[in-house]
Amino acid sequence: MRADDATVKETSGRSIDTAEVEKFERMAAEWWDSQGKFKPLHMLNPVRLDYIVTRIASRFGRDRGHEAPFSGLRLLDIGCGGGLLSEPMARLGAEVVGADAAARNIPVARLHAEQSGLRIDYRHTTAEALAEQGERFDVVLNMEVIEHVADPADYLRSVRELLRPGGLHICSTLNRNAKSYAMAIVGAEQVMRWLPKGTHDWRKFITPEELFEMMRAAGLRPIDRMGMVFNPLTWSWRLSERDLSVNYVTASVRERDPQ
Repeated sequence: MRADDATVKETSGRSIDTAEVEKFERMAAEWWDSQGKFKPLHMLNPVRLDYIVTRIASRFGRDRGHEAPFSGLRLLDIGCGGGLLSEPMARLGAEVVGADAAARNIPVARLHAEQSGLRIDYRHTTAEALAEQGERFDVVLNMEVIEHVADPADYLRSVRELLRPGGLHICSTLNRNAKSYAMAIVGAEQVMRWLPKGTHDWRKFITPEELFEMMRAAGLRPIDRMGMVFNPLTWSWRLSERDLSVNYVTASVRERDPQ
C-alpha cells in the first residue's frame, strides 16, 4: 500500500515529538547532498551498513556473497529520511518499507528510489500506527531515531510489536555524557556546523545501559552493542567493541512467543 492511501497517512503516535519532526521537515530536500546538512550521516553510512549487514546475515544465516542475500526478508526502516539505508537494503534483496513521521521526506525518498530503479514502499506514518495495523517484519532498523522521540520506552514497545517472533532489531543512538555533549552538540553543531544548531537535545541522549534496560522491559533481548567512533585525523568512522562513549549501535531480538 502506498503512503498516499488513507490508511498510511496516519502519523499520530504516542512517541511523536512534533518539534523534532519539524526540524527534519526543514532539511528534507538535502538528504542526498553528501556535502549538505546530512554530511555526517553520509560519512557514517558505510560503518552503519557494515554492522547492519553483518548482523542480519548472521541472524538469518545469509551469505553476503550472494547477489541478493536478504531475499525473502521483510525489513522496516523507521525514520527512513531520504532513504540512505532503505536503498542499500533493497539492493540486497529485502522487501523494504521506509517509514517517516516527517511528510516532506517521503517524496524525496520516493523520487530517488525511482531514479535508482528500486522498489521501496515509503510511507508517511509512525511505528505505533504500523503496529496497530498489524504490520510485521523480520528486521526493524531504528537508526538515530530514538533520541528524537517523546517516550523511548513506549516507542520500543511498538518496535517489539512490529517484529515477528525471532526478528532482529538494530538501533543506534548517542550516549549521554560530557564527551558526547562536546562532540555531538559543541563539535558537530556549533564548531563544524555539520548540523543546524538545535538538531540534538543532549538531555534526550541515552546511555547503553539505559537502552538495554528499556529493551528488556519492552520484550526485546539485547544480543550485541558496538561503538561507532570518528577519527578526526583520517576523517573516517570505524566500529569499536570498547568505545561506546558517543555514537553506538545495538542489536536485539524479539523472543519467540511461548508455545
